[in-house]
Amino acid sequence: MTSLYDRWILPGLLKAACSAPAIAAQRAKVVPLAEGRVLELGVGMGLNLAHYKVANVSEVIGVDPSPELRALAMSAPRSPALSVRVEDGSAEALPLDDASVDTVVCTFTLCSVCAPPAALAEARRVLRPGGRLLFCEHGLSPDPRQAAWQRRIEPLWKRLAGGCHLTRPVSGLIADAGYTFERLERRYLPKVPRIAGWCEWGSARPV
Repeated sequence: MTSLYDRWILPGLLKAACSAPAIAAQRAKVVPLAEGRVLELGVGMGLNLAHYKVANVSEVIGVDPSPELRALAMSAPRSPALSVRVEDGSAEALPLDDASVDTVVCTFTLCSVCAPPAALAEARRVLRPGGRLLFCEHGLSPDPRQAAWQRRIEPLWKRLAGGCHLTRPVSGLIADAGYTFERLERRYLPKVPRIAGWCEWGSARPV
C-alpha cells in the first residue's frame, strides 16, 4: 500500500530535485538524441518529454510503476505533435515485445529500480538490432572519501527519496549488462551536493 508520504509529499520533493537547472541541463544533452520508437524507463513526472525532437521520434512509450507519477507524466509539458503513451510497468519486466524499440532512454532511473541488471537486460531485450541506450544517471563517486559518505547516508536517503540509491556504479552496471559505450562522460554536477552529484551519461549499444 502506498504511504501518505509517498503519495502526497514525495512527488513534490522529487519534482523539485529532478527539475533543478543542473539536472534539466543533463536531460537536454541526452534526450534529443533519441530516434524512432522510444522507450523511456521510469518516465516519472515526464520531465524528459519536452526535450524530444519530434521530427526524429515516431512514438515515446513511458513506463513507470507509480500511478501518481504516471498521472503527472500525462500532463507534463511537451510538443502537441509528440506521440506519447504512458504505461504501468517496471523496468525489470517491461510490457513490450522483443526487438520492438529503436532507442531506450534511461535518465535518473537506475538509482531507484529494484534490480539494475534486470532492468538493463530488459532494455537489451526490447531494443531492435542496431538500437541504442541513452543514459544519464547519478551514482557512486570515484572519490573514496565521498563514496564512504554516500554509503553512510544511503540507508536514510533511500527512505526519504523513494528508494533512490547513492552508490550504484553506473557505467560498470551498463558494461556488465552487455553494452559497449559509444560515448561516456562523467563529472560532478554544478550546484548539486557532491553526495548525490556524481553523474555519468552517454550512449551505448548491446554487444
